[in-house]
Amino acid sequence: MEKPIAEVPGRPLVIEDLDLSLKLKRPEYETELLNLQTDMVRLQRRIVDYQQRIVFVFEGMDAAGKGGAIKRLTQFLDPRGLDVHAIGAPNEQENRHHYLRRFWLRLPMCGRISIFDRSWYGRMMVEPIEGFCTPEEYHRAPHEIRSFEQILADDDYCILKFWLHIDAEEQLKRFKAREKDPLKKWKMTDEDWRNREKFDLYVKYANAMFAATNTPYAPWFLIPANNKPYARVAVLKHIVQVLNEWNVDNSHDCK
Repeated sequence: MEKPIAEVPGRPLVIEDLDLSLKLKRPEYETELLNLQTDMVRLQRRIVDYQQRIVFVFEGMDAAGKGGAIKRLTQFLDPRGLDVHAIGAPNEQENRHHYLRRFWLRLPMCGRISIFDRSWYGRMMVEPIEGFCTPEEYHRAPHEIRSFEQILADDDYCILKFWLHIDAEEQLKRFKAREKDPLKKWKMTDEDWRNREKFDLYVKYANAMFAATNTPYAPWFLIPANNKPYARVAVLKHIVQVLNEWNVDNSHDCK
């Protein structure tokens, strides 16, 4: 990183402060998970009734459990009211436009939820680390992203951002398990192993990202994810709590 990114007002978030030893036992996990999923079914009905627009962003280290958390979040929801966007590298067409354009096109309509499995934060993580953007583009990104999220928040979008984190030892354990599992080995690529060599660098860039983009209108939630049951329940708890407090006045006439 050539120069530091100034911290903006918000909660100080640092990966090193996470307690990765937190666990949830199976019986407690199953009970809490079902209760929270039931809450989500009720909240989705309210999102439809009040024509709200909800955005969930999931980021984190490779094999941190983003997909598993998203699966539990959406398991009993009406699929007609949500979209899950698995974000990869931009294609040739997308590269001809500003990098945020492809995310604008995936934002939810009234009464819907959009879930981003990776997101516009690639501009502050993988792109500068792998050399896919210039230093100037990287250092413009915090202002661009804050402005993007502020525009959405001013138009009454609800934006929640989650970083799921595991340590390097747990990541290695999960990588090896995936390679042995015929149902999951497709997830492993040479790129995953290359990224492991830059684990500490990704942590450094992630901390800078939180400092620059954790705002009251689009907050980050850092989730200890060495224990999958704990992480899945933690994500749902945050979502249910925020949506319960989300003002029903944040509604739209989209007829």
